[in-house]
Amino acid sequence: MASSWTGNRVRLRAVEPDDWTAFARFADDDGPRAGRLDLPRSAESYRAWAKEQAVAECEDDRFRLAIEATATGELVGTVGSHRTGPRSGWFEVDITISARHRRQGYATEAMVLLLRFMFAERRYHKCLAAVLAHNEASLALFRGLGFTEEGRLREHVFFAGRHHDLVMMGMLVNEFDRRHTMSEP
Repeated sequence: MASSWTGNRVRLRAVEPDDWTAFARFADDDGPRAGRLDLPRSAESYRAWAKEQAVAECEDDRFRLAIEATATGELVGTVGSHRTGPRSGWFEVDITISARHRRQGYATEAMVLLLRFMFAERRYHKCLAAVLAHNEASLALFRGLGFTEEGRLREHVFFAGRHHDLVMMGMLVNEFDRRHTMSEP
């Protein structure tokens, strides 16, 4: 392994301004994500977002990273820590993999790299993930990583004309270490 940010399948790296085309393509490929209908976005909005991400400061351990396939160098998704509770020692993650790159192990490996960094280097105690209850693939991903369902917010999110449950998943640092090890293999 070349670095803490590189695994067998993926490399986590900063978002670059030129990545905007890949992110725009992901949105087109996915259509309405998980049943949610988003407003159309302009190419300029994707350019501005990527440029903003490329220079964003890591404030309170909140950040976004690009997921690149090591075999091809192709951008396959994004992963990030988007909410933190530094005093209590928790952080919340999210991950998106483009439709044509799903079920190839990219998400699992990217999450292990991110979790290892946050638990071992940033010394957080707990990771949270909020998953829509009907998103079986994401629930399976987090369960496979060792997350436990901690609760369900009933009819918490509204889209596609109705309310949906939100499942809260959690993993403690010792659970991660037992399953994935805190240090690189």
